Amino acid sequence: MIATARLELVPATFEHCSAEITDPALLGEMLGAIVPDGWPPPLNDEHSQRYFLEALRDRPSAVGWCMWYFVLRDGPRTAIGNGGFKGEPSGGTVEIGYSVMPDHHRRGYASEAVDALVRWAFGDARVRRVIAETLPELVASIGVLRKTGFRPCEGASEPGLLRFERLA
Repeated sequence: MIATARLELVPATFEHCSAEITDPALLGEMLGAIVPDGWPPPLNDEHSQRYFLEALRDRPSAVGWCMWYFVLRDGPRTAIGNGGFKGEPSGGTVEIGYSVMPDHHRRGYASEAVDALVRWAFGDARVRRVIAETLPELVASIGVLRKTGFRPCEGASEPGLLRFERLA
């Protein structure tokens, strides 16, 4: 777990991911938090949920290098977003992604979570660079990346995406 000023970041396990797909109320119990109606956050869908479920099923040691749940610590504990990495470090690099529920946009939660996850990743000697990709129209996402020290770079995985990096 990672604690920030306002959030608790909980690394997803296979059991978390399974509950998220089959029983969001059980996920809430596991997180000790409310899982709001409309879960999962934007740009997360059954495909992404299954990606992390299968990754953790196949590599239980990858906890931390997959998804994390963002839980608001003050007030009623509430799951407000998720994010994390698309796998363990490879060639010194990991890729990060993140999303926050619309009711919690524009409050700095994504920046707080992304910065904490990047610092966590750089705590591993295998990580020298964190990359992120986003669509050009996701202006808020680009703002989060810039605010947390990412800079544009070349090498997007497909046409139409923007790639950013933050170096250790």
